[in-house]
Amino acid sequence: MAATTQTEWKDVVNSKEKFHEFITDYFKNHKQLTGNYDDGYYFEEYGVRLDSRDGLVVTLTTGSFSGQGFPIKDRENISIEDFRQLLLNKKFADKNMSLTDVFHMAADLIDTKL
Repeated sequence: MAATTQTEWKDVVNSKEKFHEFITDYFKNHKQLTGNYDDGYYFEEYGVRLDSRDGLVVTLTTGSFSGQGFPIKDRENISIEDFRQLLLNKKFADKNMSLTDVFHMAADLIDTKL
């Protein structure tokens, strides 16, 4: 299932079953999905890949341009449903940007910001 429009993507993210189908189909053709957020002061870089148990491995690197010595890197193994919930609930300082937007654009599903 290819989610090519904003409306289709939001329908996919709002459905547990459609999202599971989308993610498993996406990773049949892609090794990893990456995305990032940067507001000029704070940044986050994400990487997501399917693991061998039908779950996801999410890597997150966060940092700040305010003098923080080193970026912080974290790795989590989560279920596809937990990832869907993260997409639905993660917010950034830029109120017009969500993690759903970041990954939607990263997956080349749309050309512009939602």
